[in-house]
Amino acid sequence: MKRLMNVLLVLTVLLPGLAACGGRPSVPAAQPLRVLAAETFLADIARNVAGDRVQVESLLPLGVDPHSYEPAPGDVARVAEAGLIIVNGGGLEGFLDDLIRNAGGGKQVLVASAGLTARTPRAGEVADEEHEADPHFWLDPNNVVRYVENIRDGLVQADPQGQEVYAQNAAAYITQLQELDRWIAEQVALVRPERRLLVTNHESFGYFADRYGFQVVGAIVPSVSTGAAPSAQELAALVDRVRATGAPVVFLEAGVNPDLANQIAQETGVRVVTGLYTHSPSGPAGPAPTYIDMIRYNTRAIVDALVER
Repeated sequence: MKRLMNVLLVLTVLLPGLAACGGRPSVPAAQPLRVLAAETFLADIARNVAGDRVQVESLLPLGVDPHSYEPAPGDVARVAEAGLIIVNGGGLEGFLDDLIRNAGGGKQVLVASAGLTARTPRAGEVADEEHEADPHFWLDPNNVVRYVENIRDGLVQADPQGQEVYAQNAAAYITQLQELDRWIAEQVALVRPERRLLVTNHESFGYFADRYGFQVVGAIVPSVSTGAAPSAQELAALVDRVRATGAPVVFLEAGVNPDLANQIAQETGVRVVTGLYTHSPSGPAGPAPTYIDMIRYNTRAIVDALVER
C-alpha cells in the first residue's frame, strides 16, 4: 500500500507536465508588443511613453540622416516583425512605403506629427523652391507634446491593458517637455533680438525659430531635405543675405561637410559652429544621448555663439 501511494504521488506531479506535452494542445503565450520607430530621436520619445511595458527599437542607426537613408537588407525583417511602426511623417521617411511593401504590407503605422500644421516661411525667408513641407516639427519641443499624445493613444490602441501606464508616462514626459520649453526661452533671452539670426546647413530650424523669436536668414542647402545641392547663384545669394543682415554664425549639423560653410565664412567673416544634433541623438557616451539632451545641447551651442562677449 505504501508503495502504491508513492506511485500515485509521482503521477500527480508528472501528469500535468505530460498533459502539456501531449493530449490537448497548449495555448501559446501572447507575444509582447514590438514597436519600431523610424528615427533614433523618435525611438527615445516613444520609450519615455512606453516605459518598461513594451520594447521600442529604432529602424535607423544613430547618426544617420533620414532624408537620405537607404534601407539595409535586414530592415525588411525588422519591419515585418514589428507590431507597431512609429514615423515622424511630413515627408521625412520617403523610403518607408517600399520597405513596408517588401515586408508584406498591412502594418499598423502611427504618424507622430499627425495634427500638426507645417510652417509657412515668414517674410524675408527664402522658401524651398520645391515647395516641400518642413517635417522638422520636433525641433520645437511644444510640437513634441503632440507627438507624445499621439504615441500614447497609439500604444493604448495596440495594447489596451497598458492604458494607465502609458497615460502616466506620457503626462510625466510632457511635464519635462514643458520645463524644456521654459528653459530654452530663458536661454534665448540672453541673446539680443537683433542677433537672433540663424544660418544653417539646410532648412531645419524653422519651428525652433518661430517659437523662440529667431529670424531664419537662410541655409546653405536651400531645402528642407539634405539631399538637395546648392547652385553657385544660391550660395552667392546667401552670402549677400549674411552680409545684409549681419548674421554672425553659420550653424552646421553633426557629420556635415563644412567646406561650403568655410567658404561662406571666408567671404563674410562669420564663425562656423559645427556639431548640432538635429536628426539623431549622439549616443550614450556623447553629449546629447536623448531627445531632450539634444535640444538642450543645440540651444546652448546657438546661444553661446550669438551672445556678445
